[in-house]
This record gives sequence, C-alpha cells and structure tokens, in this order.
Amino acid sequence: MASEMMEALMTLCQEKHIDELYLLDRLEQSLAKSYADVLHLSYGARVTIDRTTGKVYVYELVPKGEPDEETGEYTEFDEVDVTPEGTSRFAAQHAKNEIRALVRDAARQQIYEEFSHRIGDIITGTVLQSTPDFTIIKIREGVEAELPHFDLRRFPEERDERPFGERYGHNQRIKAIIIDVRNPNNAQPAVRGERQRPPIVVSRTHPDLIRRLFELEVPEVYEGIVSIRSVAREPGVRSKIAVSSSDERLDPVGACVGPKGSRVRTVVSELRGERVDVVPWFDDPARCVASALSPARVSRVIIDAETRHATVIVPDDQLSLAIGKEGQNARLAARLTGLHIDIKNETLAAKILRDLPATPADLPEQIKKEEAHRCIYVSPDGVPCRNMARPGSNYCGIHERMAEVQVSDDEDSLI
Repeated sequence: MASEMMEALMTLCQEKHIDELYLLDRLEQSLAKSYADVLHLSYGARVTIDRTTGKVYVYELVPKGEPDEETGEYTEFDEVDVTPEGTSRFAAQHAKNEIRALVRDAARQQIYEEFSHRIGDIITGTVLQSTPDFTIIKIREGVEAELPHFDLRRFPEERDERPFGERYGHNQRIKAIIIDVRNPNNAQPAVRGERQRPPIVVSRTHPDLIRRLFELEVPEVYEGIVSIRSVAREPGVRSKIAVSSSDERLDPVGACVGPKGSRVRTVVSELRGERVDVVPWFDDPARCVASALSPARVSRVIIDAETRHATVIVPDDQLSLAIGKEGQNARLAARLTGLHIDIKNETLAAKILRDLPATPADLPEQIKKEEAHRCIYVSPDGVPCRNMARPGSNYCGIHERMAEVQVSDDEDSLI
C-alpha cells in the first residue's frame, strides 16, 4: 500500500505542478506534529518517509544531557522508534490535506503575483454569490473577487464598497475597480474569514471608478487629450468631475458628454443612475470654484490662499441651488477644488462688497476677462453696475462723474 501511495503522490505532484521533495518535507512536518499529539510525546517526534517505498517511520525525541542555562531548553535528543501500525493510511490522509493546502496556496500566490500590479484597474465580472456582508464576483475561471459591503457599525475594521441602494442578482454583470490584493504570505493576522474569501478586493464607491469608466467611453480621455483633473463623489447619489483639454480646439466637457449625452449616459447607466456633472477645470482657483458650483450662477469669488478658504457670493435666487439638497452641491464643489467654500447671497454679502475696493486688480480673473468692458461701480447695497464702461475708463457715463464726487456717510444725504 505504501508504494501505491507514493505512486499516487508522484502522479498528483505532476498534475498539480508541485515539487515532490517540497511536498514530502511538508508532509513529514505535518505528520510529526500529528503523531506527537496522538502518541502524547512530550518532546515531539520526527517522521521520515522512504522516498522509494513510501513507508513511514516515527521516532520519539528523548532529550539527553543538560538543558541550556539561558533558555532552559534541550538542544540534543536521542531518537526512539515508536512507529505504530497503519501509518500508511494515516499518512495518505495527511497527504490529501497537504496537497489541497499546497494547491490552494499556490493558486493564491499566482493570483497575488498577477493582480497585485493591477490595483486601480477596472474589471468586469459576473455575480456568483451575494451575502449580507459581501458579494463574490467571478472575473474568469478560477479567479474570483470580493466586493465587501459590511455594516461598519458592527465591523468597524471591515469595508463598505457598495454604493447606497445597489443590489446585485445572480449572474449579473458589473464593473468594479481593484483596490487591494491580499498577500497570502503576509505575517499580519488574517481578517475575519479571510481563508474562505477571495484574495482580490474590488470597489464600486472609489472615485477612480468614474475615471476608468470615462476612459472606456471617451477616446479623448483614454488618449490623454482630455484630462480628468479632479473627481468628487457621493456614491449612488451624485458625482462631479472637472476636466481640461490639452487641445484648445477641443471642448473637454462636450467630449465627455458626447453627442446628445450618449457617453455620459453610458457611465450613468453603469453607475445605476448616479447623477454625473461634468464641469470645466481652470487653473485660477476663483474660476474653478465658480465652475464647480454649476449649475448655480456665481456673482463673485473671494479666495484666501493662506487658509485655502473661498467666499462665494451668488444672487439671492441662486443660493439654494448653489448649496444643493442637504448641502450636497457645496460639499462636492469643496471636494472637487480642495477649498473650504462659504456661500453667501448678495443681500447678506453687501457689507463685504462695500468693504472691498472695486478695482480691476482685486476682481477675480473671470470678471477681468469677461466683464472688463463693464462698469466696475458697486452700489452701497452690493449690486454691481451692468452698464458698459466708457473707452479708456473703468466706469460708465453715469458713474464716471460720481466716482469723482465725495460721497457723504449720512444716510439721509442725497450725495
């Protein structure tokens, strides 16, 4: 029976591409631990397997001499043959378990070596199984990924990578982005159920998922002509992306939206109806903030570069639109620009506008470019003049003479 076991063992090693000597060494170590427990050997056992016949020999380790003075452990042992009957059957069962473990570890190591360099890539798979804590996605035959959606109140050390409101059915095709690949040789403690869970971890809430989806749908983004400069996302609800173009003749927003919105609709469909706003990116922070608050119209943006704070003034009827539902539009704009944004309407900001000198040097860049030909006069209520400035002057015909007149601080005064 022993020789038959060796033949079967060698055949399995060839089929599974496992080194024979490595398997036998692991099998001897595993049998030594098992026999030490079964035979109640205090100082352990040593097991050898005859490489030709497959016969198993068990030796009890008996200490000799004196223990080490520092560690108190014995360093030399005598070996006493305590080989029991039926060792071949016992060894065959251990061989099965060791081969399974080796095949499993080899597969995990192969997956780690292949996918550890693909973190950030998008994958397409089919849903195999969905549990309350995670969803198993089949990438290809023998390769599976995990989409975790744990309740973080119960398991704060876990992840929730599923957008709000999404549910997946069996065999449903979904796209996700790889965010982690567990190393099978990692010495750190394994997470809950890690040995039964796939080593690849994917996400559908990561902001880079939108980048990869636009790369798939927009050739200009894939080729690098259009760049996605920033992404802000509230998964499952709404996202904003800021884009710029290296070609002045190409409109980056139009390229991402596509003919009749076809390109952005494909991305929205993959995100299960999540709203996606595409806005232009500007190097000037004031213009960038005004663009990020779209679709609200912005009257003025005041940037404090030291504190990275932006005060945004909008018309009274645009205040709720600029803030958005439950502050969503303002939050996304702040994440998109990396600035703290404070939004005020023109009525409340009248004092701020009065205190600011209305000179071209202090006006935001977008106002200098777009409204340099308009009158720069601002009334005491904070309302700017909409008349065209006279040639060679910063004021219109009405306010040019008023700027030269000393205005009284008396509220009852007509001047």
